[in-house]
Amino acid sequence: MVTPIHPDQDDQDAGALEDQIRESYARVAYSHKVHEKCADIYHMRLRAVKLWQIGLAAVTTGGLIVTVLGEGIAATIVATITSTILLALNTYTKEHDLGELAQKHANTAGDLWSVRESYLSLLTDLVGGAIEDGIVRTRRDTLQEVLKNIYKSAPRTIQKAYVAAQEALKVKEELTFSPEEIDVLLPPQLRRNRT
Repeated sequence: MVTPIHPDQDDQDAGALEDQIRESYARVAYSHKVHEKCADIYHMRLRAVKLWQIGLAAVTTGGLIVTVLGEGIAATIVATITSTILLALNTYTKEHDLGELAQKHANTAGDLWSVRESYLSLLTDLVGGAIEDGIVRTRRDTLQEVLKNIYKSAPRTIQKAYVAAQEALKVKEELTFSPEEIDVLLPPQLRRNRT
């Protein structure tokens, strides 16, 4: 064991380790929320595209039926325009599988949730003095390896998701609960305020 240069070197080391774990927890919590928001955004886009496809197909079909019945050139023009827009939309969805993107982001968020909770447990054990610094460092290194593998296969995120995640975490406080909110979620025997 290395003799500390300063008498409270061990306290400083423990504080630095705790700071690092807290920082890692925050980064993972933020990444988790960004991937959740990406999944939500792509799911909403997919839903909008599907509705547009149905609407454009209906207008195109209606225009073609009117044209077949010999009712005028206006219906042919409308059918031609809507079918062209529908073609462009279908080409876009062929190149960008929004459903698959939404699912990949949801999967990544699920994986990050597990790591986030592991960091929270590690931090709780560290602050509570339940484990030694050496064990904390080993678990930290293991979590970093897990994160590296998650991030390797994670899809790219988008700016809109970062903005939504920032609002969710900082303004709406989606990851925080008041003691009263926690009590409501727990069975009566586990509540702090049992009145």
